[in-house]
Amino acid sequence: MQSATIGFDSLGISLMIVIIASSVIALQVSNQFLLTGGESYIGGFLSVALIREIAPGFAALAIGARAGTAITAEIANMQVTEQVDAMKVLGVNPVGYYFAPRLIGASITVALIVILAEFLGILAGMAISYGTIGLHPNRYIASVWLMLTMKDLFVSIFKGFIFGGIIAIVCATVGYNTTGGAKGVGESTTKSAILCTLFLLIADLLIGFLFYMAGNI
Repeated sequence: MQSATIGFDSLGISLMIVIIASSVIALQVSNQFLLTGGESYIGGFLSVALIREIAPGFAALAIGARAGTAITAEIANMQVTEQVDAMKVLGVNPVGYYFAPRLIGASITVALIVILAEFLGILAGMAISYGTIGLHPNRYIASVWLMLTMKDLFVSIFKGFIFGGIIAIVCATVGYNTTGGAKGVGESTTKSAILCTLFLLIADLLIGFLFYMAGNI
């Protein structure tokens, strides 16, 4: 249920943002690579940037802004209308009822959206490269396979799971701790968007350091 809700709410905007970002980068670098004779590496360069950072980062930020704030608003509204207290009286564990389904759903959904965004982003870059400098799709795809590694794919999927968990935990926690009626719901929604963005960027930095820099120190 939560996976379907999060995916349905965020799929369109997430894919659109990643596709546009990929297209813009391809548009910017195509002529520069052509001038230096490196047009054969456009696909590889774009795919590495897309899979390591752009797709998981931009998709997660979009999902946090869209589905994450919706999670906060939903739980915050339940809190200020005393529905959470009613659940406690009935013996329902709030963590199991409010947090666990959203945590599992968001982790799976964000990872799946990241994979789809990467695929579409690479295709968008290929279309832009062909349209701007006439780069043949075969040369583009060949450089993608040349420079892309299984490690990059693994890290991007891992980021998707972690980012999804962060979105669910941060937004649900902020919503659960809401007080102050309708005004508090609005304030919590804004707070969750800010905190979610901050924690996602910190997690992105730490994961990048762990997988790409730690071994060089």
